[in-house]
Amino acid sequence: MPRYLSLVKVDESTAPAEGPSPEMMRRMGELLEEITKAGVMLDTAGLTPSAQGSRVHWEGGSISVTDGPFTESKEVIGGYALMQCKDMAEALEWTKRFVKVHGEEWTVTCEVREIAEG
Repeated sequence: MPRYLSLVKVDESTAPAEGPSPEMMRRMGELLEEITKAGVMLDTAGLTPSAQGSRVHWEGGSISVTDGPFTESKEVIGGYALMQCKDMAEALEWTKRFVKVHGEEWTVTCEVREIAEG
């Protein structure tokens, strides 16, 4: 079965400063338990805020490193999910359920892409 990577993009400017609420974490835990029991979830994790990250850029034969936060970016990658699904439609259904777990105060976009094998 194909594997899919869902990159979770978060608008840090509108995300709650205190982070996810206990209620959201409860809902997220329930969904992650369900998707794991279904044999779909291979790995998932959230990432620290962009202020704690760095970007390495290669262009024209030279490397530059920029420390976060990345003010030029509205959305940053806040986490990922690695899933094994029968097809893209199934991967999208699980991803839709994931974004619905977030409250209305969150702006979340997931980019779902099949992993090129071999």
